[in-house]
Order: sequence, then C-alpha cells, then structure tokens
Amino acid sequence: MKSVVVIPARIGSTRFPGKVLAKLGGKPIIQWVWERAVRSKADSVLVATDDETVLETVRSFGGNGVMTRKDHPTGSDRIWEAAKGLDAELIINLQGDEPLTPPEVVNDLIDAMEESGAEMGTVVVPVTRDEVKDNPNQPKVILSADGFALYFSRSMIPYLREGGRETQVYRHWGIYAYRKPALERFVSLPQGELEQCEKLEQLRALENGMRIKVIKTTFRAIGIDTPEDLANAEKLIAERGEK
Repeated sequence: MKSVVVIPARIGSTRFPGKVLAKLGGKPIIQWVWERAVRSKADSVLVATDDETVLETVRSFGGNGVMTRKDHPTGSDRIWEAAKGLDAELIINLQGDEPLTPPEVVNDLIDAMEESGAEMGTVVVPVTRDEVKDNPNQPKVILSADGFALYFSRSMIPYLREGGRETQVYRHWGIYAYRKPALERFVSLPQGELEQCEKLEQLRALENGMRIKVIKTTFRAIGIDTPEDLANAEKLIAERGEK
C-alpha cells in the first residue's frame, strides 16, 4: 500500500504564533518533524502550509512542500487539499508541532492500517488518571474490545465511580491515518454536534459511522503548544543527546 506523510504546518497559533519555525536545538521545529517522517517507511513526505516563509524554510533543508489555502477550518481539510492529487492509498497526518515523534510510531500506524483494512487509524498512549484528569488539552479515548475508538473527550473518561473498578486510561496522540476515500468523505461531511461541543474533529468520523482503528504505544513525545513546551523539549533533547 503506497503511503504519504503529510505534515500540516499552519503559521497561525493562538498560544504560540509561528511555532513551526521556532528553533529547537538550533533547527526549526518543522525540520525536526520532517527528518523523523522521512525515516519512517512511508513512501513520501510532504509539508502542507499556508505561509511562504514556512515553504521557503522547508525547501532550504531539502524538504518538499506545497502551499494551501489559509481558510481551512481543520487540519484534515488542509491535508486533503495537499494530498488529493497524490498517488497514494494511505495518507498519514503528522502534526507540524510534534518534533519528537519517533518514526516507529508512523510505521506501526501504517502496519495497523494495512492489517486491519480500517478507514481511519490513530494512536493512543496508556497513562494514569492523575496525569490527564485536569488537562482538557490532552483528549482521552475509550476503546472497544477489538481496538477501535468508541469516544474521544476533553473530559476524564471513563469516569471512575465510587466503588467502581479502575481501568486503563488512554491519552490520544493526534496522529491520523486515512485511506484516501475515507479522507475525501470525512472532509465532505458537515461538522457534527459532538465535534462542535468538544472541539475535536475526530468525533465527526464517529458521529457518521466511520471506525477509527487505534494502536497503543509507550513512546512519548512533546507537542509544542506553548513556549514552555519548547523549553521542555530543549531539556529532553539535551538529555537524550539528540541533534
């Protein structure tokens, strides 16, 4: 199955404007994402941006990029504009603010999509309830017995009632895989009530009967949403000796 990683790199950000160009270990964040993506088993990698400076930066380090519209409502819409003309059956959405994503996670997601035949796929990380219960920016996921997503929420799910039995909690890691027809269908659907309520676009898929295969990983990475996240990532790469 021919696959492509598309990295959406929007320049605007409410909490950290221009973050994809911020320097981490002396390199732009978008370069870190690119370098990890090209080490995966995906057949090709493409950055989809709405900013000429980002595009020039990508080309300066030898990456492939394409300009997309500025008014896309979601990252998936930007991904579709960039990928709809590509010769690929599987499209991986790897966020442009995830500089430390291990290539192995992308590989595992590609393998799961090939083996399961699912329309969509994503990644979760086992966590403790205390790690995520008070953080709405870390969506939680509950899974079916056969490894598909039942629901995503910014609230703490599943709720542990007094006297109830504890179960594993999962944090959603926003890496997605789509079969090409599934992505085309997804972006054609109107935003659903649950999506508009929780502000999680993956709920649109569940509301419309699309199944999302989930893989579990113990890898950890830092998404760069704030300058504080960038400082934490600097500490982490220094500890690991990464360049």
